[in-house]
Amino acid sequence: MISRGRALAFAATVPLLTRCVFDRSAVRVGSKNFTESFVIAEIYAQSLEATGMHVERLFNLGSTQIAIAAMRRGNIDLYPEYTGTALIDVLHLPPISNSHAAFEVVARAFKQRYDILWLAPSPMNDSQALATTRAVASQYGLATLSDCARAAPRLRLATIQEFLARPDGLPGLARYYGGFRFREVRTYDIALKYRALLEGAADVASAFSTDGAIATEELVVLRDDRHFWSAYNVAPVVRAQTLAARPKIATVLDAVSPRITDHVAQTMNAQVEHSQADPADVAAQFLKR
Repeated sequence: MISRGRALAFAATVPLLTRCVFDRSAVRVGSKNFTESFVIAEIYAQSLEATGMHVERLFNLGSTQIAIAAMRRGNIDLYPEYTGTALIDVLHLPPISNSHAAFEVVARAFKQRYDILWLAPSPMNDSQALATTRAVASQYGLATLSDCARAAPRLRLATIQEFLARPDGLPGLARYYGGFRFREVRTYDIALKYRALLEGAADVASAFSTDGAIATEELVVLRDDRHFWSAYNVAPVVRAQTLAARPKIATVLDAVSPRITDHVAQTMNAQVEHSQADPADVAAQFLKR
């Protein structure tokens, strides 16, 4: 999950970490470079500010590797991370579909290897997915990935280039489920996959289960009936040194994380992507509710 379908044009505000002078009295909250990460990082930041903590925002860092490097250098103190991303992209381990088991593995490994601690995860599970329209699902009898594997020779797939190469992308699906030999596969820019689906240029699109488009369009996410894909629960990851100095961070964020569900994340993503709301405003509305 290095590239996500929810990038915003925040490039001009990317912090140049090698040249920044950091406020060491502040809790420095980071984010990656897509909508959901911006919004959840804002939720963390505003929650801490509500208790009187001084927070410095260092958002739009880029990839997972950049965020981890910033943590290890002490440039940021915490940011939202996904269990599946940590498992596959950082630790290079096989997918684990069970949320609790995936969390236990990444929490133990991050503490041992990086001195980074995982706080309570959210129930929100932003897993990889395949999505289709209700009309296509009805036409071909699609409800699960097994259904899609069998029907694939009649279907057109819209996806991003990365999905065609990742072990938990199309190659992994084909090995694990069998089938998945689509009639046609076309790659698109991240933002154009759903347009191809909704305009009838594709029958199935690769997706993430909390994409804003799923909340706003007539789409169906196909159920992973054989539990191939890893759990991708989001949680705050915090430098152990930071948490030792400010243990209240855990108390505050552990109270907020359980409120972030799949539906909540879909709705917040849709507000930013389709209604052009500011991530900070969306986070504030969430906390107010």
